[in-house]
Amino acid sequence: MTAFRTLDDADLADKRVLVRVDLNVPMESGRVTDETRLKAILPTIRTITDKGGKVVLLAHFGRPKGRDESQSLAPVAKALEGQLGRKVAFASDCVGEAASSAISRLAAGEVIVLENTRFHAGEEKNAPDFVEALASLGDIYVNDAFSAAHRAHASTEGLARKLPAYAGRSMESELAALTKALEAPVRPVLAVVGGSKVSSKLELLGNLVKKVDILVIAGGMANTFLAALGKKVGKSLCEHDLADTAREILEKAKAAGCEIVLPVDAVVAKEFKANAAHRVVGVDEVGDDEMILDAGPETVAVVAQKLDGAKTVVWNGPFGAFEMTPFDAATVAVARDVGKRTRAGTLLSVAGGGDTVAALNHAGVAGDFSYVSTAGGAFLEWLEGKALPGVEALRR
Repeated sequence: MTAFRTLDDADLADKRVLVRVDLNVPMESGRVTDETRLKAILPTIRTITDKGGKVVLLAHFGRPKGRDESQSLAPVAKALEGQLGRKVAFASDCVGEAASSAISRLAAGEVIVLENTRFHAGEEKNAPDFVEALASLGDIYVNDAFSAAHRAHASTEGLARKLPAYAGRSMESELAALTKALEAPVRPVLAVVGGSKVSSKLELLGNLVKKVDILVIAGGMANTFLAALGKKVGKSLCEHDLADTAREILEKAKAAGCEIVLPVDAVVAKEFKANAAHRVVGVDEVGDDEMILDAGPETVAVVAQKLDGAKTVVWNGPFGAFEMTPFDAATVAVARDVGKRTRAGTLLSVAGGGDTVAALNHAGVAGDFSYVSTAGGAFLEWLEGKALPGVEALRR
């Protein structure tokens, strides 16, 4: 973590510490229904309060167009109190008199949540005057919201250029995991990339073939590659117009010395529904009226063989329609295999993306991976090799 400034580098005593966090939590009838993101920021809050800093939390919630009380952070502040086990103050705005007077009443070691930053248009525009208004409220800036680090907004990037800036504990963990997985990995590195469409992951595939040793292409996007190689994929989800692109990616991988692994067998059905009548066939035997809904057992065995020699795994996307039985089998089998190897200490495993997190939870192994990122967009952009504005601002 020497590349980034962290809380260990900061003098926090009696400082007003503006902490950008992710409080975009699920809500129902004014109550927080999943407190995972609240738990994730507790180590940062406690580090600052233990060192005598005043914690001023900045966050967005939803996509309001101006002030919208239905998207207020007030109930989130109340839920955070329960997680933190201490009083959390709340200010009715994130700039101006309401914010400054509330912060002025804070004693060392106390915590306040400021109102939704997206109530102001200047947040998403990264407007200089809004950045100045936020900066006037603090002495130090801490970013603990990797999930929003790919956006150059006032509270994610602008502030980090105005005040001494540091990575919070959650951000620090995320950057450490991603650096170990792709920037300075223990090789060989195996990446699993699944999902429905090649078109949504072109940049990801283009970057990974230059970074990893083995690339397993799974899910619906594998069908496009199979079709590009002359295989019949029946009614399967497939972007036939990207056949040339798929072949180009295969050529780039070959030139980079990256081994591509595609399915060798598949679970096919004539209907897209749970427990539909299905059969396992080789990828040369898919019927015209059938669709590929999962990778088959031989493919799982091939991936297991490749894992035998791997030291690092990066995973984004499922092998099939894991939301429906029995088309979850390949995803579950490979996920459990990676989890088992990680627990045994033979593998570093990093996974991320919405479907991926859901798939690993479905397989019951999210806790077995070395690191699971819940930051969908930011995680993908990191894998694509893009510079994230909120991260770049934290570099030493």
